[in-house]
Amino acid sequence: MSGLEALSKLVNQPSTAVVTMHHKPDADALGSALAWAMYLKKKGHTTHVIAPSDYPFFLNWMNGQDQVINYEEKREQADALIQEATVIYCLDFNDLARLNQMCDSVSRSQATKVLIDHHLQPHPFAHITFSDTSAAATAQLIFELIEALGDSKLLDVPIGECLYAGIMTDTGSFRHPSTNKKVHLIAAQLMDIGVNTSRIHQLIFDNNSEIRLRFLGYVLDKKLVVLSDMHAAYMCLSDDELTKFDTKTGDTEGFVNYALSISGINMATVIIERKDGVKLSFRSKGEFNVSEFARNHFQGGGHKNASGGRSSDNLADTEKRFIEILRTYSQQLDFNAK
Repeated sequence: MSGLEALSKLVNQPSTAVVTMHHKPDADALGSALAWAMYLKKKGHTTHVIAPSDYPFFLNWMNGQDQVINYEEKREQADALIQEATVIYCLDFNDLARLNQMCDSVSRSQATKVLIDHHLQPHPFAHITFSDTSAAATAQLIFELIEALGDSKLLDVPIGECLYAGIMTDTGSFRHPSTNKKVHLIAAQLMDIGVNTSRIHQLIFDNNSEIRLRFLGYVLDKKLVVLSDMHAAYMCLSDDELTKFDTKTGDTEGFVNYALSISGINMATVIIERKDGVKLSFRSKGEFNVSEFARNHFQGGGHKNASGGRSSDNLADTEKRFIEILRTYSQQLDFNAK
């Protein structure tokens, strides 16, 4: 039985389902999960969306987000739903470790696990896997699966809005190399069903708090380090600085892209000290593979030009080690080198 046949059998037999996504979900992760949950409900399933953590406030407009269960806040309820589920849909992550505190509960569950994701090197934990690393977003895969299952008629504005948000953000507003003709055609189809694309862009990108903009100004002025000889730039942010500016989940999202936008810079990094350790976010241009970089040096991974990692060292030692490692890649980052 093919993966699509197995999935068709699942979605056409109403069940008790849990839909989840990675820790600190972004628009693609949350949008994909909410869209898939709405689709399953239309198919007669009892469905609960459980997020491993909170998510950015600028996603609060998404249909169904007010019903999302935050595992960190309602662990007992979430654990019960996970153990009762007959199917668990794992969206926009390729390793159960990305669930953080929720990992053990999902691992213990006897439910059929379905992975729908577009990150490199998925771990073989699911019974049914839909992994397409060429896809621009998991939201793209959700759209294509609903279409392949013969249920395009079930697509509506609430589902379409969530899918468009995921595709729009993971393609960098349709400017990343993953944006091909297929992506634009899907966006056009979502517009055809009534999705107001301008409104979604406004809700996500034109919805800043004053303090976030002041924090961005501080980071660009005081924390941006440009290593011109290595064609790299980075920002290093301490927990004290995050506290000083009263930052919320999502407030540092997109900061790394400002560093990457500098002429001659081919790799950018944001290193952030969190309560649960030091986290790193990598972006690159061209053929430089930051997924391999993250996997080889910082216990991470992701996409070729966008990935994340973590460090068990303190912030100062992580910064020092990062620069030492980066020096060994200076020739690869010089795209004009002979």
